[in-house]
Formats: sequence, structure tokens, C-alpha cells
Amino acid sequence: MSQWVSVSAANLSCQTSIVDFRSVGNIPRCCFRLGSQKMDSLAFGCGEFMARGLGVPSSLAFVGRRQKKGVLPLQVVCVDYPRPELENTSNFLEAAALSSSFRSSARPAKPLKVVIAGAGLAGLSTAKYLADAGHKPILLEARDVLGGKVAAWKDDDGDWYETGLHIFFGAYPNVQNLFGELGIDDRLQWKEHSMIFAMPSKPGEFSRFDFPEVLPAPLNGIWAILRNNEMLTWPEKVKFAIGLLPAIVGGQAYVEAQDGLSVKDWMRKQGIPDRVTDEVFIAMSKALNFINPDELSMQCILIALNRFLQEKHGSKMAFLDGNPPERLCMPIVDHIQSLGGEVRLNSRIQKIELNDDGTVKRFLLTNGNAIEGDAYVFATPVDILKILLPDNWKEIPYFKKLEKLVGVPVINVHIWFDRKLKKTYDHLLFSRSSLLSVYADMSLTCKEYYSPNQSMLELVFAPAEEWISRSDSDIIDATMKELAKLFPDEIAADQSKAKILKYHVVKTPRSVYKTVPGCEPCRPLQRSPVEGFYLAGDYTKQKYLASMEGAVLSGKFCAQAIVQDYELLAARGQRTLAEAGTR
Repeated sequence: MSQWVSVSAANLSCQTSIVDFRSVGNIPRCCFRLGSQKMDSLAFGCGEFMARGLGVPSSLAFVGRRQKKGVLPLQVVCVDYPRPELENTSNFLEAAALSSSFRSSARPAKPLKVVIAGAGLAGLSTAKYLADAGHKPILLEARDVLGGKVAAWKDDDGDWYETGLHIFFGAYPNVQNLFGELGIDDRLQWKEHSMIFAMPSKPGEFSRFDFPEVLPAPLNGIWAILRNNEMLTWPEKVKFAIGLLPAIVGGQAYVEAQDGLSVKDWMRKQGIPDRVTDEVFIAMSKALNFINPDELSMQCILIALNRFLQEKHGSKMAFLDGNPPERLCMPIVDHIQSLGGEVRLNSRIQKIELNDDGTVKRFLLTNGNAIEGDAYVFATPVDILKILLPDNWKEIPYFKKLEKLVGVPVINVHIWFDRKLKKTYDHLLFSRSSLLSVYADMSLTCKEYYSPNQSMLELVFAPAEEWISRSDSDIIDATMKELAKLFPDEIAADQSKAKILKYHVVKTPRSVYKTVPGCEPCRPLQRSPVEGFYLAGDYTKQKYLASMEGAVLSGKFCAQAIVQDYELLAARGQRTLAEAGTR
């Protein structure tokens, strides 16, 4: 695997020489950009973290010596880490086998016309794999943008703002396979293998969990935890390790059995001090499901820990190199259309019209059109499905259980500042704030959003239930107060330091389903009891819960069910045609 990969934050406005310093220990891979053969000044542009890793005094990281006239400065430029070796993991191979089963399946004598509502990752995945199997999906999206929960929009200045801050983990085998199948692996910008937490007790400082590359799983994760002495004491680490033993020994069966307990209740039951929850798992709970540990099902945490600790690269993170609709969703659309499928925007479902026997007759759209098919899929969020659910179906146990699945509100905040913030990293950061979940300086982490002179912070505002109806200005004011704690030397709530150039606030009143205790039995399989009707979405039954990976896997499972039901659906289509001919 090549060790030299694309620049994630660079000023590409002029021709320069590049000296590679990748052999420098266990530090972020960097290169020096030389504006002159004379190295008379230092002007490091990627923050104190880069300077520390290189052994450069942090004062030099930003101030540098006075330049001689006509001499360009030496700049440190962050570069992406190489893609981790995921292909030989059991989960990746399992995902690859499922993908190949569609391509290698017998070609249908008459392709099924499958109508799919919702062009988020679940709907796109369903359509993609149905097309791979030789069928003709028609994907309907209510809005004028692809992506669902990964949607993004361009403002009048040409800047993008997104529905959420999306991180692609090594422990997402179906997502990783999807990138490979589309030939867009190079669009993931991998970061160093670390988890970085803000320190509320030490404003402006961070605590790190660094996973050494030389150790296999779970030793690399254990080492990362043991080496961090800023967040947990040794007695707390020991109690936490003992508390986790049943999950390690009991495996998946034990994990699933913990669905009835919240994170806080489980921790107390295992004798783990509350401070462990407060120091680590408040941040993790908000990052995973946008709610606090007293609400989140412990099953969700254990699933994440299982993936992160059992797979060497499971917790390694990557950012997409640009906006999700163009950089991820459009390649899927192009693939679907190249195989004869269709994708239609501005096609909102108004009603699911039924036949006399209770099966789906067609989807009626708000624009007056009606779409008929051999099979139908709802790949929308569960809350939209519940609104459009036909009355005839509401008492069917399969659908009635959906009542407990409710989307959680979340707010995504983007703030453009008038300067480059110094206390940021080329990475995801856990804020450990009472109002904020995670954030990133997208002007560093993402190629398309890169800026040499200004920072753009993208932040997840959660829990958001009490804020979703508040004004954007209220949300920005609250965010700035929290940022003043994270960047005390650079940001003040009154903007007397860094000033806001502009901001965007994206509210999602119902996002991923709220993973509270007792939800697991309510998650439906992708094949419904109504012949010819299927579901896809991260709330449906699959082992990755509410995530991009869960959405993609649900789409594969949905497509698999339809392919398996081909004979039944084809025969049903023939009956429908015969009945229409006798009228």
C-alpha cells in the first residue's frame, strides 16, 4: 500500500518542492513545502499539535522568525494517513461476499420494477444492489437533494453546509466495500489513529487516546486506554475493565441482552464509578445517538466498543473529501443509472394506495403522479413511514411495534471565523460540553472545505430536544459560549476575539431513531408481512444500529430479501397483469 497520499490541507496556489518526512516516528505524516531553497524562516500552519509531533517549540508553530524580503516561508502541511488494511478482516470479507452475491446471482428472466421511497444511504444502497442483481429500481426522493441524513447544500458564497458531521470508521465494512465497488476509495481522508477529548477542567487543552499501529486488537485499544492518565485514574480503569469482562466473555448474546439497561444503569450495576461515565461516556453517548447516558441503551455502547476493540482499525476515522451529495451519493446514482435504474428528485410520496387484499397498488405522489411496481420499498426515516402508514396496516404487530421507534432531534452548526484557529487538529474532537457533542475544523480536515486563512467549525449540537424550536441566533449564542471554553485564548462569546463571518444552522427534528432501552425488539426485519412491501433504514434490524453503516447494510438486506422473493414477486406481477386484462 502506498504510504504517500493526497494533501488534506494545503495551499496549492504555486509550484513548490516537497520534502517527505514520513519516517519521523509515530507522528502525523507531514511534508515541508519549500517556497525557497533558503530555509530562513519558519511559518508552521497546522497547529500546535503538528509542532509538538515534530519536536518544534510551539511558539515557532505560529510566530516564526521575520522573513527576509522575497523569501517564502516554510510551511508544514497535513497529509492524509494511508488507507488502513481492512480487506482481510472477517467483517470486511463478510460484507464483500454479500456484495458479490448480487453481481453473481442468476439474471432475472424479467427484471423486477422496484419502487423505492427515500434517497438516503439506505435507499441508495437498496437501489444499487438491486441494479447489481439485474433489476430496475426507481428511486424517489422527496427533496431536491440526495443523501437524506447526509444531505448538504451550497450557499450563495459557494460554501457547503451539511445535515451532520459524518465520520467513516474502519469498523464500517459495508460502507468501505461500497467505496471500493464505486472506485472512490481515494475520497476518504484517513486521520491518525487517535480519539481526542477536550478537557473542561483545563480550557483549551485536550486528552488523547492513541492507538499504536504496531499492536494488534484488542491490545492497541487497551494500550490507548492505559496510556491515558488524564481522564481516568488507575483504580477507575481497573474497575471499568472488570465491569467489561462479562461483555468480552459473553459476546454478542450478552451485548444484545443489555438492551434493557441505560448506560448509566449498566455502569452502576457493574460497580463502575459514575466519574467514568461523566469523563468518557457522556461524550460517546452524544456522539453515537445525540442523547445522554441516562437515556441511551447500553447495547449501543457495547456494540461500538466491541467493534473498536476487536478490530485493529475499527476506531480509525476518515472524513469524506468534500460534500456528501456529490462525492458519495452521485457515484451511487451514476452506477444505478448505468444499469438501467432511475433516480427522481422532487418526488414526494403522498399516499400508499392499497389493493383490495391489502397489498400495495401504487405510490401516489404530491405532484399528482402515480408510480406502480412489482415491489415497493420505504427507505425513509421511521417517523415518515409512520405518518404514511395505511390504516389497514396499523394494527399488524410488525408495524404496531414501530410506535416505540422515534427519531431524535439534532442540530448541526457551521461557523466561519475571520481567522485561522490555532487550537484545532486535523481530526474529530469530542467537546465534552453540556451542549455540544463533537466538532471538527473542516478547513483542516476536508480538501473541498480547506482554507489557509479562516477556520470553519462544524459542530453537532446535542442533546437538542430543548433547542430544536429555538431561533438560530439563540443557538449560535449558546454555541459561542461553549466555544469560548474550548478556545479561551481565541474565541470570546461577545466576539471580541475571533469574529463570525457567517453561520448556518441545520435542524433535523427527527434524525436517527432514539436508541433508548427496550427498542431492540421493535426494530423490524426488512421483509414485511405484506407481500411485496419492504423496509430499509438504519432503524431496521441489522447489527450496526443507527449509523451510515447500518443504513447501507439495511439496504443490502432489503435488496437481498427482494432477490430471494423474485419468483413470488414475478408471479404476483403476472397475476396483476392478467386481472387487468380481464377488466
